[in-house]
Order: sequence, then C-alpha cells, then structure tokens
Amino acid sequence: MPGIPAFFFAFFHKKHAAAIRYGEFPMHMEKKVRHLLTGVQIAIIGGDARQLEVIRKLADLDAKISLIGFEQLDFVYSGVTKEKFKDIRFSEMDCVILPITGTADDGKIDLIFSNEEVVLTGDMLAETPPYFTIYTGISNPYLEQIAKKAGRRLVKLFERDDVAIYNSIPTVEGTIMMAIQNTEFTIHGSNVAVLGLGRVGMSVARAFHYLGAKVKVGARKSEHLARITEMGLAPFHLNDLEQEVKDIDICINTVPHLIVNASVIQKMPSHTLILDIASKPGGTDFRYAEKRGIKAMLAPSLPGIVAPKTAGRILGNVLGRLIEEDVLKRKGSSPWM
Repeated sequence: MPGIPAFFFAFFHKKHAAAIRYGEFPMHMEKKVRHLLTGVQIAIIGGDARQLEVIRKLADLDAKISLIGFEQLDFVYSGVTKEKFKDIRFSEMDCVILPITGTADDGKIDLIFSNEEVVLTGDMLAETPPYFTIYTGISNPYLEQIAKKAGRRLVKLFERDDVAIYNSIPTVEGTIMMAIQNTEFTIHGSNVAVLGLGRVGMSVARAFHYLGAKVKVGARKSEHLARITEMGLAPFHLNDLEQEVKDIDICINTVPHLIVNASVIQKMPSHTLILDIASKPGGTDFRYAEKRGIKAMLAPSLPGIVAPKTAGRILGNVLGRLIEEDVLKRKGSSPWM
C-alpha cells in the first residue's frame, strides 16, 4: 500500500499485533492462571462478541457459569448454562462479569444477544456474599453507588494498565482502518492531531507516526508534554487546541469529556476527519460537526468491532487471573507461590 513504510509492519504488526492476534501472549507478557476455578460460580450478564472468548476461557478453567442475555446464540460448554435474569441466585455467586460498558445510568444492562430487559439494582447486590466482586470494563456513578452501598468490591478492568495497554493494539488497528476508509488521502504525509496521551493516546500517536503522518499530540500535564517531545512528536497544550487544529487532516480524540467543541470545530478545515475513540459519549460536539459538514465518528469500542476474539482473550486472561487471586486470598494462599 502506498505511503506505508515497510518498517511499520515489521515493528508494529510483527512485534505487537501478531503476538496477540490469537490471544497467545508471550510468557514475559502475561502471567498464567495456575489453578482451576472449580466450584467458582460466575454470572456473566450481557456484552458483545468479546464476552464469548471470556466465557470460553473461564469454562476451560472449570468455573460454573450462568449466562444471562445470550439465548440467541448456540454454543455448548461444560459447566455453562443459560438462565433468565430473574432466576439467578445471587446468594450463591462469587462474582458477576458485566459488559465492557457496565450499566446505563438507570442500571440497565445492554444485551446484544437477547431481547430480555435487565436492570441491576442495589437490592440484588445486597443478596450476594460479602466476598462478591463486580467486574466491569468501565463504571458510572450509578454502578459505583450501588456497589458501595452493598459493600461489594467493584473492579474496573479498563483502569488497569495491563488491560488498557493490551487493548490499545486492536484499538490502534481499528483507528487506522477508519482513517483509511473515511479519507481520500494517505495517512502518510497527513497532519494528525491526537488529543490525550493516556495509554491509548500514546499507542495511537506512535502508530500514526510510524505510518509517516505528521503527528502532534495535545496534553495538559508537563510530564506528558515532555514524553511527547521524547517520542519525536510535536507537543501542544490542550488550552491551545483551537489554534492547533487549523491545518489538521485527522483529529483523533481519546479524552472522555467534551473537548472538541463548536469553537474548536469551527477552526478546522472542512475536509478534517474527527475520530472520537473515547468512552461514550465521547468528547466531540457531533451536532455542530454535522452542521459544519465535517465528518465526525464516535467509535468507543473498536476492539470489540475489529478484533473481538483478540480483545476477548485479553479480557479472559486477565479475568481468569483476577478471579483466581480473589479465591486464593479468601483461602489464605498466595496465587504465585
């Protein structure tokens, strides 16, 4: 493909993407689960195609799994049963695994493979054992409130460095795919602005740089601005965003609150593509972008779209370890003896 340096594929795809394409992490990258989860009862409620790999991984570890929101799918694993939400015995569960998106602000859980309506409440959590754990990708005030009120542990997977960094690989691939599909010019030579230098922002900025784009990165923390310079990219403070977007071809936002507002969009060239890969609802004024005729796309769950197997295996591996650690702590053992 024109405009893509050969060393990009040698560095990025061979070294990183290929290593996890099939979920086979090198030993130095991923600690292995050393104990089966026999007797551990897990409820998995809703989610997208990534959850299928989570189910497979935990079933292989001999956990007893109750599935809610998967009746439209046909698959058989030993120890896995499909159930209605109303039939779940929370008092017998060790943990629950929610979708990456957690719950809505009213407790409703998104069920892609079911027509059932499910709402998680504080009363349900109050029925669970004291050691019960809630696993979710991201959280919101509702979920945090009911977990706190019930005194149950809430684990936000996407706040973990391991999950976020592994997950940034399919996120980068998806972002590149969307940039190619929605522009009429090569990434090579394009002016690209990446907003935010978190774990995803860093990976995205590096990848577009390797593809030959002229990348500038906006951040607020002085250490982030220093890191951007060290990476060979152009740093700018997000307070100066309006001035920095006047010549950009692609704007990639990773900041999960409104930052690409009407004033910023007004300064952009009309051909600019905005890719917002932050958590919903993103950080872009999509209404004003449409009014100005600028293409703006919200894509908060790219790994689940472009590489659900890889993304699911990342989550399955981490969840297997976390549940194992939790069980062994209750038994007074160290999981890494």
